[in-house]
Amino acid sequence: MNQNPIGVFDSGVGGLSILRELYKRLPNERYVFLADQKNVPYGEKTKEQLVALTTRIMQFLSDKKIKMAVVACNTATCYAIGEMRAAFNIPIVGVVPAIKLAADQSHTGNIGLIATPATVQSDYVRGLIDAYAQNRNVLSIGCFGLENAVETGRLESEETEELLRRYILPLKGKDIDHLVLGCTHYPFLKSQIAEILGHETALVDSGDAVARRVESILRENDLANNAGAGETEFYTTNNPGFFSEVASKLLERPVAGTLANI
Repeated sequence: MNQNPIGVFDSGVGGLSILRELYKRLPNERYVFLADQKNVPYGEKTKEQLVALTTRIMQFLSDKKIKMAVVACNTATCYAIGEMRAAFNIPIVGVVPAIKLAADQSHTGNIGLIATPATVQSDYVRGLIDAYAQNRNVLSIGCFGLENAVETGRLESEETEELLRRYILPLKGKDIDHLVLGCTHYPFLKSQIAEILGHETALVDSGDAVARRVESILRENDLANNAGAGETEFYTTNNPGFFSEVASKLLERPVAGTLANI
């Protein structure tokens, strides 16, 4: 048994959708969650910027004696996980759009993908499509603004509704039976997306798959904390008060964030 925490980070509060799934599957584990809100959104950063940011974050988390890390951001995973794994000698789990799952389960052969522009344009995602969805028609849309809508807690605002309609309506009538949510912020918008696209279309995210992968690594390496209290330390690189307000809303539980000077 290993009682050291698991580090989880994202550009902002989107990574809380991954943390939520980790809580369900691994309730005894301790966690350190960091939202890099000073630099959100990651979807508009270059690879060099992402490598520099994630290296600093990983060092911060390593100083907290984490036993493994979860990169709860599709964009950071696509552009920087190789550099992180080369620099830090702990297991690092990334999150990528669930294209394989959607392709495997599709009956119509048509699947959609919404993600940040950087994720949609990445070689990593193109590789996933080539490897797992060669016989599928994948309609990809890079979404500006949705990440920030969740980041500021404006889940049901008119502005967010307008953004969702702009990006989701073009997918209607395309015989899509699965829509991949390729940003960890987007699961918090599931109900609104379903209302626009139609409830017959399955919305697929990577949260449960990431949690299962973390569980497997902990078990294989004898790192699980089976008798822990499930405590979490929350950090943000920007405004702790605002982070705590939005995170409490998204997780539906009280959250108190601390400023991380990274």
